[in-house]
Amino acid sequence: MVRPCFLVVDREFPGSISTRKLVLETAKFNVLTAYSGREALEMMRRFPAIDGVVMDGELHDLPAEQLTQELKKVEPKLPVIVICAPGFVDCPSADVLLESFQPAKLLETLRKLKPRESAEIEKHDEDISTEPLN
Repeated sequence: MVRPCFLVVDREFPGSISTRKLVLETAKFNVLTAYSGREALEMMRRFPAIDGVVMDGELHDLPAEQLTQELKKVEPKLPVIVICAPGFVDCPSADVLLESFQPAKLLETLRKLKPRESAEIEKHDEDISTEPLN
């Protein structure tokens, strides 16, 4: 089974780990994390086979629209999901704008991007949960 891999771009908060990363890993997706727009571009160049990007709409170093355009220069078909505050409209190049952080909605969006792989993960989890304990 090949698990989808997503790049999560989050603002860095000292002493914390990305909540978005934890949500995706709990759903058994592979996750790379970048804490700035510039780091996200470098990660994309180093790991071009990622399946999508989940990014904070309010990064400090690059506007969301600029980062989205730069990422799509590297991989034009790359799906970009921007997590933003209500009313945020500054990223028309994003494939999906999700207002505020709603883990269930984010996972639903990512599962729609990779339905076959998501179904395989769910089946694998179900198979494991029904195995007898020895």
